[in-house]
Amino acid sequence: MKCYVSVIVCVYNEEKNIAPLVGQIENALSALDYEIVYVDDGSRDGTLSELKKIRNPRLRIVEFRRNYGQSAALAAGIEYAEGEWLVTMDGDLQNDPADIPAMLEKAERERLDLLAGIRQKRQDGMLLRKVPSRIANWLIRRASGVYLHDYGCTLKVFRADLAKSLGIYGELHRFIPVLADLEGARMDEMPVRHHSRQHGQSKYGINRTIRVLSDLQLILFLKRFRHKPMHLFGGWGVLSLGIGSLILFWLLAQKILGHEIGGRPLLTLGFILFMAGLQLIALGILSEMMVRTYYESQDKKPYKVRKVHEQRTVAA
Repeated sequence: MKCYVSVIVCVYNEEKNIAPLVGQIENALSALDYEIVYVDDGSRDGTLSELKKIRNPRLRIVEFRRNYGQSAALAAGIEYAEGEWLVTMDGDLQNDPADIPAMLEKAERERLDLLAGIRQKRQDGMLLRKVPSRIANWLIRRASGVYLHDYGCTLKVFRADLAKSLGIYGELHRFIPVLADLEGARMDEMPVRHHSRQHGQSKYGINRTIRVLSDLQLILFLKRFRHKPMHLFGGWGVLSLGIGSLILFWLLAQKILGHEIGGRPLLTLGFILFMAGLQLIALGILSEMMVRTYYESQDKKPYKVRKVHEQRTVAA
């Protein structure tokens, strides 16, 4: 059903938090036309049973066959949501649904595409939650150039057309603001409440920071070279090919002058750099062809138009 706002909640083993959170959402959004989309990410406890006990015609349940991870669950929630605005939040009662109306009002008033929350007085452990989060936030800000304070806050408000164009997969849910920036989104952030976890255990820890490092490399490639991969591979390829060629030409001159070059490590280095340069250039050309195939085969455009303004003249 079409509605004003869809609240998307992704859960994995959160059976004790289901009924309280649904109740809070119902109270917070009672004055709005809303729906709730719960994605059960292969829970092994009674989460699905608790969801089925809820008697609310505004509730939609998306059940996964197994655990696919938060990014997949979020992507499914966005796909099945039918609201004009989409709200994502955690299912552990740490986000507060009472913040949603104010976020929607700000996003609509300021014509934003994405409004992210900043968790105030965060109620989490220092070593396993706050420290990894601060490290990850700092890395993403510095590397991506998208300067938001709290990338880990799940409570966000999106325009539906933006959310459905993000292409969230792998574990890219951490980089949603960067993905939105690639789409040319208008973004802002605002403080939101944060509560301590009452039931269940957190699914996150310090190993999250390690995974951020690998995902960050993909994000940087998408941000800087998504439409022009030859600028990355070709640049390094030309540099490597050039250095390798200079080394080989110098060694050739040494050979002509009668010097022995067969046992020199420099000869091996020259060949490696020369061949690596050729391979990088070839990889850049192949990447360019794949980019063109991606856009042309699906009739996609490498740009996003927000609005077309027309100046019409009035006939005298």
